[in-house]
Amino acid sequence: MAGQSRKWMILVATIWIQAFTGTNFDFSSYSSDLKSVLGISQVQLNYLAVASDLGKTLGWSSGLALLYLPLSVVLFMAASMGLVGYGFQWLLILDIISLPYFAVFFLCLLAGCSICWFNTVCFVLCVQNFPVNRSLALALTISFNGVSPTLYTLAANAISSSDDALYLLLNAFLPLFTSVAAVVPILRHPPSYPLPTDAARRDSLVFLVLNIFALLTGIYLLFLSSISSAASTARLLFSGAILLLFLPLCIPGIVYARNWARRTIHSSFRIEGSGFNLVDADNLELHKELLSGGNWVGEEWSDGERLGCCERVLVENQLVVLGEEHSVKMVVRRIDFWLYYLAYFLGATIGLVYSNNLGQIAQSLGFESDTTNLVTLYSACSFFGRLLSAVPDFVRGKVYFARTGWLAIALTPTPIAFLLLATTTGSLTLQASTALVGLSSGFIFAAAVSVTSELFGPNSMGVNHNIVITNIPIGSLLYGSLAAVIYDAHGKSSLTTSYETVVCTGKQCYMDTFVLWGCISMAGLVTSVVLFLRTKPVYDRFERTRILTQLF
Repeated sequence: MAGQSRKWMILVATIWIQAFTGTNFDFSSYSSDLKSVLGISQVQLNYLAVASDLGKTLGWSSGLALLYLPLSVVLFMAASMGLVGYGFQWLLILDIISLPYFAVFFLCLLAGCSICWFNTVCFVLCVQNFPVNRSLALALTISFNGVSPTLYTLAANAISSSDDALYLLLNAFLPLFTSVAAVVPILRHPPSYPLPTDAARRDSLVFLVLNIFALLTGIYLLFLSSISSAASTARLLFSGAILLLFLPLCIPGIVYARNWARRTIHSSFRIEGSGFNLVDADNLELHKELLSGGNWVGEEWSDGERLGCCERVLVENQLVVLGEEHSVKMVVRRIDFWLYYLAYFLGATIGLVYSNNLGQIAQSLGFESDTTNLVTLYSACSFFGRLLSAVPDFVRGKVYFARTGWLAIALTPTPIAFLLLATTTGSLTLQASTALVGLSSGFIFAAAVSVTSELFGPNSMGVNHNIVITNIPIGSLLYGSLAAVIYDAHGKSSLTTSYETVVCTGKQCYMDTFVLWGCISMAGLVTSVVLFLRTKPVYDRFERTRILTQLF
């Protein structure tokens, strides 16, 4: 029982890590000071923003490090990267040190890499400690990354709302302090022993309670932050936020009281375990035999010569079993991987680029004063989108659907949002579109980790998922450059301080960008539908096998 309590302590530790390591969200808070100190142009400043995303291309190194180093060591290596990356930028803004542009670019790259290392540690902890309900654990912890902007704003306002350099200081030290607090439960790793057959159902009740806590935390942070400009108010709200983050520590008590919960609450509100959980390692070989008997390539096709052109696209080199471990060499040879990669690249990544351009979009449309509210709205919807990624697991008993199908559904709001932006102007349209993009991208960011685990193996996920998210810096550069070229083409030169910048006002500044982004995201939606059709047979067969296993 003590081991069961410790695994929930580890889950709370991953929540803390995720909540305080979304440091890339507050770049706009200190970017003007950084631009002034370095004396660089807007284009060069944008390259620094891209540098943080480029750090994700090195995220695979964290999975490699975990093969040889303990989790706690990798955790503090991530904190050290952030400490150096943000700490030296803070010293630069204070004029304590002087650095050339390429050195600051490297520091941004290092800071972005640290975020990936933190994420990998959290992903691996969830996979190791919740082999049955890993998708619920991943969705819950990843969702807290969406509240980082509000937490950092509250912390900065609590100290001094007029000092933007504080964000860099907080970015450097808060993740380090969080790592120190989280390392204790991580070091006290629960012993490995077989779980009872009904453990998944009991754990799902605890996850339901944790999701309710998360919902309350999100509402508190994302809707009360607008009144945190005064230092005294910000201190009070920040204290309340810390209290809410410590509230899940009562979970060990819930675990000890689970027998009572089973007799009362669970009997009237029964929640089955995740319908997308992978088979246990001991049963993997049997599961492969059940699914791969003969030359099966799909439910409808058993003879390769009868396949037409379209059918061949849907079944060629098709996955046969969920959870089979894939090496990097195996992954890059999979058609399903490239479909998955493209769906992420053409869909979710474009939502991230949209959030990076929110300030200039609002300015061009005449809503510059609403920029802060739009950023908060995007963050709020991203947070709730991440929480919604757990819904498929909770409703599995009544509505079964392959997780890749949910991914396709989640991509649908993005092209709709860009269609609205391209055809209609107005504050309400901008807010509605921002909300849709935030919900869509948040859901995908959280659900994608589980999809990677299910399609290409949970043990290899630390490396494989970091390969998947290499599309983020590529998309950030390509989509951001596309928007910048169109913006500059319609803009006019304006002299501000000691350098000349291009300012564009009017709908034409982003009209073509919205149309192109809408077409790109529609292509991502189509790609995700193809991925769903290719993987649906293996998900369906796994579900039938799971039901038969429960019956016998």
